This record gives sequence, structure tokens and C-alpha cells, in this order.
Amino acid sequence: MEQRVSYRVPREYGPRVAVIGGGHGLSTMLRGLKQYTENIAAIVTVADDGGGSGMLRQDLGMPPPGDIRNCLEALANTEPLMSQLMQYRFSEGSLAGQSFGNLFLAALNGISSSFDAAVSRMSEVLAITGRVLPVTTADVRLEAEFENGASVVGESKIFYCKKREDCRIKQVRLIPERPKALAEAITALRQADMIVLGPGSLYTSIIPNLLVDGIVETIQESSALKIYVANVMTQEGETEGYTVSDHIAAIIHHSAPGLVDLCLCNSSPIPKSVAARYAEEGAEPLRGDVEACAALGVEVVSRPIATVEDGYVRHHSVHLARELILLHAERSVRIAGDRFGRRDNGYRME
Repeated sequence: MEQRVSYRVPREYGPRVAVIGGGHGLSTMLRGLKQYTENIAAIVTVADDGGGSGMLRQDLGMPPPGDIRNCLEALANTEPLMSQLMQYRFSEGSLAGQSFGNLFLAALNGISSSFDAAVSRMSEVLAITGRVLPVTTADVRLEAEFENGASVVGESKIFYCKKREDCRIKQVRLIPERPKALAEAITALRQADMIVLGPGSLYTSIIPNLLVDGIVETIQESSALKIYVANVMTQEGETEGYTVSDHIAAIIHHSAPGLVDLCLCNSSPIPKSVAARYAEEGAEPLRGDVEACAALGVEVVSRPIATVEDGYVRHHSVHLARELILLHAERSVRIAGDRFGRRDNGYRME
């Protein structure tokens, strides 16, 4: 029987976790993590140019607020009314589809010295657990190049271009290349006990962060446990036909070998009816090809971390967070435990 670790550490003494990504996957994970530790730093992509975020970016010349706002809401400790207000979307007029949370952050950006200062102020208003940090404050665009030589600029256009070209993405790059990372993001990575990439869209939520100057180098220098959280399903318009090792290979291609130690994959079964509906869109459960991942220097760990909500497969917020915390605990015990497998930090082998 596999030996696991129990966890009984007060949140204020929980591990320092730096998470990197964007999109709904990241905010889902953050909702669970804040139940285990207060020491969270979410480092978030700013390459989005679609939807309400894209409109504000174009009209006001500010970084896209959407992914930042989602993470702030996930970590918020506010009254239900404030939460509802932040999530409210206008349904009519010129603001149709825009969220109040985006507009609130845009207003704070207008009265603050910088975008990261605006994010910090909103963090105070929402009394969030931990910190949310844009990976850079530079005005960046995402360009994708496909295996057939075609290319497209704009995060929101990649999906449609890939469907049209019907081939894999070869690489993505930021324009301008290697923008300067936010200093606080670098500090958060240096101080982290565990660094987590994902979950989220491979080419549009995770990799763009690795293209920012200083991020990869800082991760490489860190002694923290480094985990990539794989998606549960392949993603239409981005990773059709990919295996787990394909995801890891893409991350390595855009960063460096040895960037992550572990890959956390889902082992929960996907209902056949749900899988069939995904198959109609060219998506399928992500296959964990363990040997191919090992050849890339990454250990695959499978745990039941998925759930089905309204017919869609999602990471389970609490289960995912718990497995990440326990993985950190297990590796800490192996490295620093006494001969009985115990430590004074609240981790215990069971």
C-alpha cells in the first residue's frame, strides 16, 4: 500500500506556494489552496486580448484584467454581496458582457501609479489570501507559429487559426520578446517552497509566463518542489491529440530541460457520455504516457483530482489543492524526516 502523509498545519504556517498560469484553471486551484495555506503568490499571464479584457485593453491601454480579476475573486475573503458584485456581468448596452470586477480594476488602474499597484489595491479591498501578481506590466502580444509555417498574432485568434490550418502549434512568442518580469514575481518564486505550473491552456495561459525575462532562470535556480498540473482533457483549438509528454515537451521547448520535477495528472474516471460529447469537438481525456515523461526527466503522479460540473470536466478545487499540499509534504518528509518519517512541521507519514 502506498504510504501517504497527513497534513495538520495551520494555514498561516502552510508552505509558500507560487503558482504560474492564467484562465479558469488557475483560479479553480487557488480556491482550494487558500484552505491549506495563506502563503500563496499567483503569477498571472497578461497576454489575453479577447472578450471584455480585450476591450478594456484596447480602449484604455491597460493590461488585460480578466485573468487577474478571476484570481483575486478566487482568493477573496469578502461578504457574499461583494462577491456577487465583482462577478456581475452587464447584459445590455455598450457594457454588455463586461464584468463589474474588470471595470473596478480598470478604475483602480486609472487612479494608481501602475497596474500592479492597482492589483495590490484591489487585493486590499477584497481582503484576499496571499498575493496576485501580473507576470509583467509590459504591453505584450502573443504570436503563434504553426508547423506548416503559418502564424497569427493575438491570443484570441490562435484557436481559430489552428482550426483553419489543421496542424499543431510549433511555438509561441511574445511581442516584444522577453519583457521584464515584475520584481515581486521574481521574489515570490525565489521564496517559494513549491512552484506550480498550471492548470490551464498550455500555449495561451502557461507558456506565455515562461517567455518573460527572468522567470525561467529563477525557477531553475529554485530548490522548491516544481510541479506541472496537467489538464484533464485535451483542448480543442490548442492541444488536440496531445499526450502528457507532448505538454511537457512543449514547456521544455519554450523554457529549459528540468524545469519541473513532477507532473500531477488526473486518475478519476470520466463518464462515457461526457467523454463522447468532448470527442465530438476533437477533445479526449489526456493520456499519461509515463515512460515518455520519464525520458523527459519528469515523474508522473496520478491522483483523483477531477469532477464533472454541468456536463463539463473540471479540476476539483479542494481535491487538487489537497494533493498538491500532500505531495509537498511527502517530498519534505523524504528529504528532511527523521528515521520514523516524522517532522515537527505537522507532516506525518501514514
